[in-house]
Amino acid sequence: MGSHAAPGHRKRALLIPLGLLLLAALLGIPRADGAPRSADACRSTGAELPRGDCGPFWQVLAEDFNGDRVPLGAFSDCDHHVDTSAAYCGGLTGSYRDNWWAYPTGWRDTANDRGRDVVGVYHPEDTVSVGPAENGDGRLHIRMWRPDDGGPVHAAALVPRAVMQMKYGKYSARIKVTKLAPGYKSAWLHYGGGCEMDHPEGEWTGSLTAFHHPCGGGEQGYFPGSDDWTQWHTVSTEWTPGKVRFFVDGRESGHDTRGVPDEPLSWVLQNESALEGPGAAPGSSAQLDVTWVAAYAYGWK
Repeated sequence: MGSHAAPGHRKRALLIPLGLLLLAALLGIPRADGAPRSADACRSTGAELPRGDCGPFWQVLAEDFNGDRVPLGAFSDCDHHVDTSAAYCGGLTGSYRDNWWAYPTGWRDTANDRGRDVVGVYHPEDTVSVGPAENGDGRLHIRMWRPDDGGPVHAAALVPRAVMQMKYGKYSARIKVTKLAPGYKSAWLHYGGGCEMDHPEGEWTGSLTAFHHPCGGGEQGYFPGSDDWTQWHTVSTEWTPGKVRFFVDGRESGHDTRGVPDEPLSWVLQNESALEGPGAAPGSSAQLDVTWVAAYAYGWK
């Protein structure tokens, strides 16, 4: 728990030799290059939260963070019924307690299992809050930081309760890194049973990418989406029987049909210490803002 990213999927498109790209094409290994640039099912591209069903997807969560504020400290006491749809954070109240859970304080992040000099520990109570930005837009703020004394990074992983342990669906959010520093990353994912779908993933100082790790093993699918986390992006994953598709700003960055999960999985908005490049400096911090989150069940109607 808290160490969920699979090994070996921190690659950059520009660093892959031409020969490997040709081999990938011959072997049919999925990449974003040449993938159909079709729109996602809900045409989720803009700043406004999409509302309502679309295609085979039935909306079960629509959160624009314009309601009650959630101060630092509220995402606490989160070790109730962990990793199940009954999980909750005792420090939350109202709709946020109903709709959100976070990895409890003390769970270790992925870097702890990778031999990194700088690692992280989840601390939702001092990294996560909800409130308006300077322009009045309601946002979920995820501010990770490293203590001045050089201790572990304080990381955050949030889980929308409405789609915990759900099979298939569509998962979308509008995100932006509003404060940048080396040593911090995201890996929003579905994982379990030897399967993993990551989108978006990457160090915040690098590129925004999607990865698919087929159930039972095999070459990962690698799909670059954007070079800049510090711009607003709408990211979506569409997971249907036998196929997963990834979208950035409404355009498909890649898809895969190999070993697609067919069991219920939870959507984890995982943010943690970096797995590539320099670690976070003592006393540093970085922040990701989320202006809306939307999630959909598949074929329930």
